[in-house]
Amino acid sequence: MIPFLDLAKIEKQFSEEIKKSVNQVIDSGWFILGQNVQNFEHEFANFCGAKHAIGVANGLDALILIFRAYIEMGLLKEGDEVIVPSNTYIASILSITQNRLVPVFVEPNIESYNIDPQPIEDKVTSKTKAILIVHLYGQVAYNPEIASIAQEHDLLVVEDAAQAHGASLNGLKTGNFGDAAGFSFYPSKNLGSFGDAGAVTTNDQELADVVRALGNYGSHKKYENLYKGQNSRLDEIQAAILSVKLGSLDADNDRRKQIANYYTKNIQNDKVILPKRIHEDKNSHVYHLFVVRVENRENFREFLKEKGIATDVHYPIPPHKQKAFSELNENSYPLSEKIHNEIVSIPCGLHLTDNEVEYITTSINQY
Repeated sequence: MIPFLDLAKIEKQFSEEIKKSVNQVIDSGWFILGQNVQNFEHEFANFCGAKHAIGVANGLDALILIFRAYIEMGLLKEGDEVIVPSNTYIASILSITQNRLVPVFVEPNIESYNIDPQPIEDKVTSKTKAILIVHLYGQVAYNPEIASIAQEHDLLVVEDAAQAHGASLNGLKTGNFGDAAGFSFYPSKNLGSFGDAGAVTTNDQELADVVRALGNYGSHKKYENLYKGQNSRLDEIQAAILSVKLGSLDADNDRRKQIANYYTKNIQNDKVILPKRIHEDKNSHVYHLFVVRVENRENFREFLKEKGIATDVHYPIPPHKQKAFSELNENSYPLSEKIHNEIVSIPCGLHLTDNEVEYITTSINQY
């Protein structure tokens, strides 16, 4: 069976260097908010082209803390509206609702699966204060139209960059398009830790200071608390691991793009709709996931399973149809529902050999 993902195989290339780094942390006896976190924050900020990176416990916390910081700064208040794609993982929505802000859904572009700029203007009201763009599956969602709308209506732009580490457009990387960005380093991400971890990037010094304090019990100085904060800190061991892996991220993304390009050129089956890169810039999609659409999804998945190919679905239920958001269940977002009913993620990870990529392609063409 060709696995959808094989982290054990992928992480072998880093094994010795990671063990050395982790042992150094253990020997130091300093496990929280130490030199490794500082080093990684500096390295990741430089990688993204941002002035600041703040390590946090996970990707959801990164987004929650951004919105919470804007509330503390007086730029947002309870009941304000945040425009967000209807086609996304539930974490994007939770970051809004957990701050008692109101998500306003906008349908995606059916080709990119990212938010469609065209309907955004119609959703803007006097209560709209921010846009949360999601670089879904690794493709840059930002574009000049969104920037223009945000500027015209004085809206904050927050990036959910959990799946798009290293993606760039015209030389600008994710984490540096909007006012702030939230990253996840969940193990399966393009830059993955050995557990939960995340980061916020921004060019705003005040925002960086407030996020950092909020994630440390609201404290900017030991035993002094400016805010009613929480405990959301990147730990030293995960920071050390991420520093090791960051050095090969661009090369790893190039391998993902290589696999995706092969699929795009060689999968030729009218029953299978391939993803499209909507920007001309070849670096604008880092293919955290390679997602196709098939009308009879389960038949397709079963066919590939019989061929010895594992698949996954990201994601089977759109946020507005989740039981957790029962108050939204009657809403209708046809494009999102169509996408969530048809999508299938096929293997596109660093664990794949060229022969396996060719076999997956041949098998899909036989469906």
